[in-house]
Amino acid sequence: MAVSEVGNKQVIFKGYIDGIPKETDMELKLSNNIKLNQQLPSQALLVKNLYLSCDPYMRGRMRDFHGSYIPPFVPSKVYIPTFIPLFTIC
Repeated sequence: MAVSEVGNKQVIFKGYIDGIPKETDMELKLSNNIKLNQQLPSQALLVKNLYLSCDPYMRGRMRDFHGSYIPPFVPSKVYIPTFIPLFTIC
């Protein structure tokens, strides 16, 4: 039997860091389930991420520093990492 819903996981940035990021600087949170058989809006994709990456440039965004071309992450919010998606073409 095919799965009709899957859990949606979010990585939450807990707070600004000093030094190298650690797993404890982030929190994995479950949010609303996603219905796989729903009609998606025009030109929309549903993407399954296989891996998340904490790239070196992201370390700068994990500090409370506002003098960069890109703003820091906001503590207690979903953090947008680099990801490796799995695409299934139907």
